[in-house]
Amino acid sequence: MARWEPGADGRLREAALTLFLERGYEETTVAEIAQRAGVTARTYFRHFADKREVLFSGAEGVRAGMAEAMAGAPADATPVAVAGLALDAAAEAIGHRRDFYRQRQVVVEANVELQERELMKLAGLADVLAAGLRERDVPDPEARLVAEAAITVLRVGFHRWVASAHDTVDLGVTLREVLGELVGLRG
Repeated sequence: MARWEPGADGRLREAALTLFLERGYEETTVAEIAQRAGVTARTYFRHFADKREVLFSGAEGVRAGMAEAMAGAPADATPVAVAGLALDAAAEAIGHRRDFYRQRQVVVEANVELQERELMKLAGLADVLAAGLRERDVPDPEARLVAEAAITVLRVGFHRWVASAHDTVDLGVTLREVLGELVGLRG
């Protein structure tokens, strides 16, 4: 095998997802993923910290995009409007790989360990949102409330998006619809 192979991270993601769907997450080893992708296990660990991370890589890009969107928001934007811009950035980052995320969700929902990892990643995004809002002088607990609500919108919208029977459904539009539903709720 070549020492450096372009596209190895993408091949590893695809190989892992295929094996997880065929054999189950618990029954699949890193060595098997690497072999299916045509690389060594050592190469796997150059790209991913552990077996779980192959399904969650890219979260740093989502986090950075959300932070950038918040920083670029107009000065007079409300906290909810700023969170909406962050959700737009998240949709931009992940919304083009619907088939992958549909299959990934099947694997995550079948494994408690993966569900826990997903919740940890979402908690990290909530921290980024809350920090971005505090930088805009939104006080706590309002910053935390808006951040947590935005992550709930992301989760609900993401689940709607991957579950939709219509392939033309856009993640960004779905997230905006869910955000509108939340804002429109009356007690």
